[in-house]
Amino acid sequence: MLSAESATARAGRGGVMFSFDRRDFGPEFIFGVATAAYQIEGGQGDGRGPSIWDSFSATPGNVHNGDTGREACDHYRLWPQDLDLIRDGGFDAYRFSFAWPRLIPEGTGAVNPAGLDFYDRLIDGMLERGIKPYATLYHWDLPSALQDRGGWMNRDIAGWFADYATLVAEKFGDRLHATATINEPWCVAFLSHYLGVHAPGYRDLRAAARAMHHVLFAHGTAVDALRAAGAKNLGIVLNLEKSEPATDSEADRDAAGFGDALFNRWYLGGICKGQYPAELTEWLAPYLPEDYQRDMEVVSRPLDWLGINYYTRGLYKASSQPGRPVERVEGPLEKTDIGWEIYPQGLTDLLVRVSREYTRIPLYVTENGMAEVEGDDDPRRTRYYEDHLKAVLAARAEDADVRGYFAWSLLDNYEWAEGYAKRFGLVHVDYATQRRTPKSSYRAFQGLLHNTR
Repeated sequence: MLSAESATARAGRGGVMFSFDRRDFGPEFIFGVATAAYQIEGGQGDGRGPSIWDSFSATPGNVHNGDTGREACDHYRLWPQDLDLIRDGGFDAYRFSFAWPRLIPEGTGAVNPAGLDFYDRLIDGMLERGIKPYATLYHWDLPSALQDRGGWMNRDIAGWFADYATLVAEKFGDRLHATATINEPWCVAFLSHYLGVHAPGYRDLRAAARAMHHVLFAHGTAVDALRAAGAKNLGIVLNLEKSEPATDSEADRDAAGFGDALFNRWYLGGICKGQYPAELTEWLAPYLPEDYQRDMEVVSRPLDWLGINYYTRGLYKASSQPGRPVERVEGPLEKTDIGWEIYPQGLTDLLVRVSREYTRIPLYVTENGMAEVEGDDDPRRTRYYEDHLKAVLAARAEDADVRGYFAWSLLDNYEWAEGYAKRFGLVHVDYATQRRTPKSSYRAFQGLLHNTR
């Protein structure tokens, strides 16, 4: 493994480094890295139950190259060296997720002792290395047994999720620095139930409408359960985009407004204000759960912080297809290997907007990063992080209360429907050997976080 000293020295001999100083962010600012259980753990024995991603990825045509998360990065076995990488990189915190089917194989009922033991070791390993644990309860790996019962389309999932949250709080809560209920509810609901891109792969408006509400209702019930069990420092993680019109025409401006409602305001409005945008409740009226309005007090339970995942913007035009409200179009900016435009200004705009229009609780950039095809030398990724960290500083200068930044991701990993074809890691993973090799972007962070010039 590359030591902190040798990595910093190598970066100083010509590697791409950041142009700012850690002290520019203030002494309390948190720098971290993020991962998700299904994307890195592997270890699909040892009592772990099946998840919707096991069956979705096993279905031909769903995932690039038929890749699955069966082995992933073998983090289930190699977690000590991964935590060493976080420590040696100088990061303050590790944002990870619990695997619901590893802890409760059927989603409800019997608990898996091996799963409890694994997360005990992992969390204790973080604390031993001086790393703050930032946990996420749900990062998309729903137990298959709950999908058999309707999954996020079934209102009962709020109770199932609350029971799971209680287990996590009772077993691990006293060692967690922060806990998020759900990662990216737009992906859980719309991407997975209307667009069909992620598990469970539905393309059904009724399914999507129910999931869009139930995922936020379950979030609220989990907040109640966590607080009842004594958990502290609670939040949720939203993926947001900067929604913009493809042209300056009135039709495209209206389309961008609808796109913003669908991607951003449904979740921000529900969680922060207890209110969904009217244009969406009108569109979804025949499909939303009956009397959903009664749940909005639970949906909008007070939080201690809000996580924002940001990668790109959305460009919208008026739709030419019957029944389709808007269309997204490809933009002209430089793109990452996954095809997303690189648009740092959008991060500044979103952070300032959320702090001015929705909430004054602390904000965290809980994911930000880029897919890149280069190997250990990835200067374009370093520039990406440079520009987005500057965007955070710009938002703070406009009074957005941003308290931390988590790079996505620590490791190259299983990138959902993209399989292993897209690499987001600060650390290169050879999937055949599981060898970890820090990239130059990792060394840039190492130089920043170890250097207090």
